[in-house]
Amino acid sequence: MADRPVRRKPQLNRARVQHVERLTPHMIRVVLGGEGLTGFPVGEYSDHYIKLLFPAEGVRYPEPFDIQRIRADFPRDQWPRIRTYTVRRWNAEARELTVDFVYHGDEGLAGPWAARVRPGEEVLFLGPGGAYAPDSAADWHLLVGDESALPAIAASLERLPEGAPARVFVEVSGPEEEQKLSTPGDAEVVWVHRGSGRVGEELVRLVAGLEFPPGDVQAFVHGEAGFVKRLRHLLRVELGVPRERLSISGYWRTGHDEDGWQASKPDWNRRIEEEQETPPQALAS
Repeated sequence: MADRPVRRKPQLNRARVQHVERLTPHMIRVVLGGEGLTGFPVGEYSDHYIKLLFPAEGVRYPEPFDIQRIRADFPRDQWPRIRTYTVRRWNAEARELTVDFVYHGDEGLAGPWAARVRPGEEVLFLGPGGAYAPDSAADWHLLVGDESALPAIAASLERLPEGAPARVFVEVSGPEEEQKLSTPGDAEVVWVHRGSGRVGEELVRLVAGLEFPPGDVQAFVHGEAGFVKRLRHLLRVELGVPRERLSISGYWRTGHDEDGWQASKPDWNRRIEEEQETPPQALAS
């Protein structure tokens, strides 16, 4: 399935923190719940995402909270900051929404928030969106990503059809960041320990050296934009995987925070698609 986000009017959701858990030294799990999640519309995709809203420091917004009104009436530096995160799990019966956060100390916005947030605190977010789920018609599945894509990969593995073949490559900083992954599929999981290396370098090498099984592959490749670009070229151009069988995009980009990356991402994706979809003879002309 192509990586095309679901387009719907942003839906404001209110929830309260139910539980916080440190999964690994650099991954924190926050479980959200409450009456505001009654009927939360997720389940179609395994890469559902939400957009958390972080109020600007010292700014109070009018009620009822309306993000479009705030953007119209407040100066830009007073808008809530937005961070996008995958829905790791949704329990409709318990009305519990699980979100995993990569944490690197005081670096960033959402990670430090997850480290200090406590049960009972209110959380506002927009969503959900989503575009990908494992297709039972695929002959085999390829899932590749760094730790930012790990929640979506874990959720997707849980949605694989019974016995479905899958090759999975996940990069984390070291062995202490590995997580137990479960799946009804027949998945071969390779953990890549980055250490001090460049993000995604080993992922590119491993996928490039993979002997692709025969048949129709459905691929999910997400994470740092630089290695994602290289793998998109490999899969789409060199190996000829159809666009509709690829869910592939950069979740983040080295040297950019999410505000800067999200602002430039549409144009970046368009340029990459144009470069990699244009026949070589057209580029030379």
